[in-house]
Amino acid sequence: MVIRPATSGDHAAIRAVNLDAFPTAEEADLVDALRANGDDLVELVAVQDEVVIGHILFTRLGLAGENDTVPGAALAPVAVSPERQNQGVGGRLIVDGVEACRRLGVAAVVVLGHPAYYPRHGFSAQAAKQLHDPFDAGDAFMAMELKEGALNRPRRPLYAAPFGIAA
Repeated sequence: MVIRPATSGDHAAIRAVNLDAFPTAEEADLVDALRANGDDLVELVAVQDEVVIGHILFTRLGLAGENDTVPGAALAPVAVSPERQNQGVGGRLIVDGVEACRRLGVAAVVVLGHPAYYPRHGFSAQAAKQLHDPFDAGDAFMAMELKEGALNRPRRPLYAAPFGIAA
């Protein structure tokens, strides 16, 4: 398996993976809308035998404080073909995607996801405690600090417009 940056030639396969991995087209539609809006920051695919079996998207996210806004990223979604789930594909995508965000100078990554899964990859609800949670999601709203001190005071995540979250 190879993890690599997504290309425009992967878009149909990425949509198919998201449609297979989730019960509705909501995530696939969100990926298309974020990409069309120019909000994609890091987009990776997992490929095996020249077939896309996994996908992850990180989008630009401002983290607005009282006196400054630091660059962040929103992880949404990560998708793996059902026949390849529970084999470490999603974890590899997360690790490689977070590292790519770090290289781009992202201060922190946020995710709304399963509280039993994302902590295995360095996310925590505790790291998100200083962030305004627009979802009222409790422990499902998590963050990972990539630059020390980025999450040590109150901040409001400024999501890309296709997420439909008022600033």
